[in-house]
Amino acid sequence: MTPVEKIMRTAPVIPVLVIEDAAHARAIAEALVAGGLPVLEVTLRTAAALDAIAEMKKVPGAIVGAGTVVDVAGLDSAIAAGAEFIVSPGLTDNLGKAAVAKNIPFLPGVASAGDIMRGLDLGLTHFKFFPAEANGGLPALKSLIGPFGQCKFCPTGGIKQETAADWLAVPEILCVGGSWLVGKGVPDVAAIESAARAASALRN
Repeated sequence: MTPVEKIMRTAPVIPVLVIEDAAHARAIAEALVAGGLPVLEVTLRTAAALDAIAEMKKVPGAIVGAGTVVDVAGLDSAIAAGAEFIVSPGLTDNLGKAAVAKNIPFLPGVASAGDIMRGLDLGLTHFKFFPAEANGGLPALKSLIGPFGQCKFCPTGGIKQETAADWLAVPEILCVGGSWLVGKGVPDVAAIESAARAASALRN
């Protein structure tokens, strides 16, 4: 099993996190890990993101990666902050080659057959299907799995607790990305842990 597949199989949901204040990062990570979701994707959408990765890395059991990585500079910054895996919304040759060269688990975003073929050319077989619901939902991904059955996927974007099980029932879908687990503002750790427990129970 490849390192990226091992990460994808760790839990059925990877929380997709937008952290506005790094002071909240550790409490959020502790609640998610306690609820059974140890794989955490911190999106590089805020000024606090890199500090949040470093803070979350201090939580025992947490596997912390960076999302919304769109270029090589972001890749390098995320790795320097301690990211253990990289997620991107799309795939370019530059970013793909750099991630492969760094030998870091990499989950690039794909939305079409062409995207997947570009990834295969780089030696990649594990992808984030994004944006999942806006991109045709489960029927669209099933259609792509047909010719690309050797690939494994983590659909992200618009998926909810109520719909995640439908996606996870497909063997080629190893996990889903979830942004519903953590609200904005000061974290309600009890609510986060409860949401994480419900999500971790989705493993079929």
